Amino acid sequence: MPFHPQSENTDEAGLEAAVDQAIQACDGDVRATIRALILANNYLENEVAELMKAVSHAYARGRFQTYSG
Repeated sequence: MPFHPQSENTDEAGLEAAVDQAIQACDGDVRATIRALILANNYLENEVAELMKAVSHAYARGRFQTYSG
């Protein structure tokens, strides 16, 4: 994969902006920001687990066909 320093700078700037926005949303309290992010991550992990179960059940019942290219 080719190295794109401009793309990395853009990604880094976007990440830094997101960090600043998250901290600002918690009134500058970094501990509250980390807590909120952990809670959000736990919620998303639970959502993924539920979706994986739903897809597994549908696949087991033959509702999904395997790709045969």
